[in-house]
Formats: sequence, structure tokens, C-alpha cells
Amino acid sequence: MGMTTAERQQRIDQYERGAVRLHEALNVVPDAAVKWRPAPGKWSAHEVVCHCADSEMNGAMRLRYLLAEKDPAIVGYDQDAWARIFDYHSRPLEPALAVIEAVRAHTTALLRTLGDEGWSRSGRHTESGAYSVDTWLRIYSDHLEGHARQIARNLEAWRSGAGVPPGTPTR
Repeated sequence: MGMTTAERQQRIDQYERGAVRLHEALNVVPDAAVKWRPAPGKWSAHEVVCHCADSEMNGAMRLRYLLAEKDPAIVGYDQDAWARIFDYHSRPLEPALAVIEAVRAHTTALLRTLGDEGWSRSGRHTESGAYSVDTWLRIYSDHLEGHARQIARNLEAWRSGAGVPPGTPTR
């Protein structure tokens, strides 16, 4: 189902703010908690940010394939495998944050110029089926906000004592 012009505008604004929301969530995490995992198989704040960088690059290309290719196939990927294979904890955070910010700014500019023909484009996702530009916007406008909340939950769990050594300040 397509979105109204007003809903699209709200979603584009939300998409544009995503990098700021992620930065805000990360900026309050003490260094001692950045690589702390809340449970086995759960990502640390550091891993979340590295995932977001990879996801944003994938997302930007997905949108461009939708807009430029005839009947594009949008390829799914195993995000947990990527985190393991690319050893997210060994990747530096600053370049990941820079990628997120740059991709969001670059793609926001594209979204703001889309006409009716662009908004009508669609393809097929290898895992979920029909995949439109509106579907893309719904997913990615929520994506970084969801991960900002995940980082906040990690911090809350860390502060509650699950990962804090005795005597460590939890600012």
C-alpha cells in the first residue's frame, strides 16, 4: 500500500534524523560499556554501529536499484554472519559513523527529489517478496531509531549491574 505525500515527508524527515539519533544514543555510553554484550548472541553498542554502517550502504544501493533497474532483485543478507565474518568489534567506530552520516545525507537528497514515477517503482526482495520504494522508506526510516533504542537498552542493562565491575562509574 502506498503512502500519502504527508506520510512520505514525515518518513523522509525521520530518515534524515536517524544518524543524529544513533550518535545521541552512542554518545552517552561510557567507553567501558561500548563493547559489552548484554547476552550471548546479542550485539554490543559497537557492533550495532558497525551493523548500521553496513546496513546503510546496503539500503542506499537497494533504493538505487529500485529506482534505476528494470524489475530489480533486492538481495537479502545474513546480518549476524556479517557481524561475525567482518569481526565488528575489531572495526573502528569513527569511519562507521561517518559512513552512516554520509549515506543518510546523500540518500535524503535523492529522496527529496523523487517524483511520482520514482515513488511508483518496485522490485522483488529475495526473502520477503514484493518490495517497493515505499516499503524501503518504511524500513529504513525506522532502522536507525530502532538501533538507537537497542543501544539505550544495552546501556540500561550495563548500568543495572549486568556488566559493570564493582566501583566503576556509570555516569
